[in-house]
Amino acid sequence: METKIITNVSNSEPVIVINDVYKSFDGLDVLKGINLTITKGENVAVLGKSGSGKSVTIKMLVGLLKPDHGDVIVLGNDITSLNEKELNLLRMRIGFSFQSSALYDSMSIKQNIAFPLTMNSKTKLNKNEITKAVEEALDAVGLRDKIDEMPSDLSGGQRKRIGIARTLILHPEIMLYDEPTSGLDPITSSEINKLIKDVQQLYNTTSIIITHDLTCARETSNRVAMLLDGKFTSVGTFDEVFKTEDEQIKNFYHYNFIQ
Repeated sequence: METKIITNVSNSEPVIVINDVYKSFDGLDVLKGINLTITKGENVAVLGKSGSGKSVTIKMLVGLLKPDHGDVIVLGNDITSLNEKELNLLRMRIGFSFQSSALYDSMSIKQNIAFPLTMNSKTKLNKNEITKAVEEALDAVGLRDKIDEMPSDLSGGQRKRIGIARTLILHPEIMLYDEPTSGLDPITSSEINKLIKDVQQLYNTTSIIITHDLTCARETSNRVAMLLDGKFTSVGTFDEVFKTEDEQIKNFYHYNFIQ
């Protein structure tokens, strides 16, 4: 069957549309009709308690899970209608920054960052072109001087940056950040927050930032989506969401108080 994946999305069209999505596991309702639309070039932070469905939502965006009901449209493509080959093509346009950075300890920084290019059969670059691409990705995260080092030589914040650089080498249209500041000190967290904004501006990416860190949400996002009780109960700017009399949102704010 000829692939039906859509490759062009104009600036005026939504990049991600989640429409009336439900998801249950073993009789437990996790998502209860969530709705969210994200436009091109927008950063949206998704906040919520542990077990609220944030990770489930992310997995549905890349086709690792399918909704029980509702639509998930990514870059103009209905995720539920794509076969595995089509999903893999779509995933090449989506970058994922793992909480653990997920670097290969046996590979140098250069080899780690080049890995997506060497594994992509559609990428036909010679060694010099790959080196240039790696250097450009490292420049984007401010770590070109680490190109020949090993992951074990890096700090936690540097490993996060390298993980993002490895994702950026394919110039993704969408970035998914999973707890990008988890386990980092305030200064390093601030550097990662700035990097997320820099990536948005440099690559015009559309990003979802899964985080418990309210400072991260405030500094990196254009909008915040609060996921509580299986639904997005409030979506808006940081101030719009947290200037509220909603007790659940107020409790979440105070529990995750911004220092």
